[in-house]
Formats: sequence, structure tokens, C-alpha cells
Amino acid sequence: MRALIVFESMYGNTRLVAEAIGRGLAPAEVILIPASQAAGVDLSNIDLLVVGGPTHVHGMSRPSTRRGAIDAAVTPQHILHLEADAAGNGVREWLDSLHGLTCRAAAFDTRQEGPVLLTGHAAKSIGKHLLEAGADLVSGATSFLVTKSIALVPGEVRRAEAWGAVLLQRSTAAPQHPFLNTGSLDTA
Repeated sequence: MRALIVFESMYGNTRLVAEAIGRGLAPAEVILIPASQAAGVDLSNIDLLVVGGPTHVHGMSRPSTRRGAIDAAVTPQHILHLEADAAGNGVREWLDSLHGLTCRAAAFDTRQEGPVLLTGHAAKSIGKHLLEAGADLVSGATSFLVTKSIALVPGEVRRAEAWGAVLLQRSTAAPQHPFLNTGSLDTA
């Protein structure tokens, strides 16, 4: 099985989650690529597409929210490490270019701890875009949590690895899984 993980990360948390999901997908062949470098990637040989990004202003990032995150990283009150690809195109722009997918897929996000009503949930929109592009979802939209100080909540990396293993199992199972082609998205 061949899996592609496309991710957007501003401060490194979403990248860490993507890497952990990749470890959980072993022994599948896994390719990780930032969304800013994913334009033109051939998806025809991909069995599982996993897409994730940070939650900004209750949803997927936009150029304006990415600029705001970049500006926040350089203020004196923040000691945040800005990812090298943070200023490039994000998941939203890449997803807008997709159509005719024939693979299975899953969506994840990173978001602050708290009720979804207050924090938002980018993975739900990512999942909708994947469905509209033709993918079969093998899991509901999944969030990995960060603290208010923008650090992953303890245990989230292990949870991401475990989720990767679940994705592998569901991706190699017969196609009658309840998430496939239903449009149903969990808010786990």
C-alpha cells in the first residue's frame, strides 16, 4: 500500500502529528509532503491520502490567517518556531485543485483544547473537500489537540501513531466500511 500525507504546519505541531501518523501506517510506503510543495504531485498511484492542517479562525487556514500566524511568531511575547513552509500555500489552496480522486482518504487537524464550538475544526472542511474530489473517507475527521501555549497536549503523538495504524487497517479492508462514501464525518 502507498500512502501520501499532505500537511500544513505553522509552528511544527501539525508536522509532528503527520510524522506520527506516518509511523503508524508502517509497513505501508509513506510519503510526507508539505501542502506548499504538493502541487502537481501524481495521486494516481496513491492508495490512501491523509490531509491535515491547523485550525485557524474555526476552519482551514487562509492566506490572511497564515500571515497572522507568521506575525504572531515574531512578536516579543511569543517564542514560536516558524516552519520553513509556513508562508507558502496551504491545504485549502491545494485541496481546491483536486478532482477525480480514486483513493481512500482521511482528514485531521490540530486545534486548541476546548469545545469545537469555541475552537473550530479544520478537519471537517478538509474531509468535505476530499469527498467532493471523489475520495472515499476511511475515518471521521480527527483532531489532535494543542495547549494554549501552542504545544501538543501530552499523548497526542502516540494517539496520532495509533490513528495511523487504524487508517492502515481500514484502508486495506473491504470497501464496505461505514465511513466510505457516506459523507459522515466524526468530530473526534
